[in-house]
Amino acid sequence: MHTKEIEAVSSLQPFERYKYFIKKIADSELVYTLVDVNNRYIISTIDNQELFPMWSSKEFAYLCKISGWESLLIKELNFDDLENEIFDMIASSNYLINVFPVYDRTGFVVNLDEFADDLKEELENYS
Repeated sequence: MHTKEIEAVSSLQPFERYKYFIKKIADSELVYTLVDVNNRYIISTIDNQELFPMWSSKEFAYLCKISGWESLLIKELNFDDLENEIFDMIASSNYLINVFPVYDRTGFVVNLDEFADDLKEELENYS
């Protein structure tokens, strides 16, 4: 990914990054998140709400490996992983999705139903 694209997208407001994210993952069918050395997913907490972070590329996920997250690993997830593992985990734990945080700033926070609806709507453009 080109540095100019990383800089331009990173400077967008959270909802604009969310729209970019939905389009990119609908096209690539890949999502990135962070795990610890034991392959456990990283969850952040803001205002007593637990958030599962997601990015559209490993380059964007890498930008968040700061402020205590330096040792975390980037994990690639395909749509089967999302459907068969991640969505169930998010639903059962009542997590929200933190879409496209940048550095130590929160991304666009969305619930699973809204996320799934937005992704489904975008994927319909590809069929």
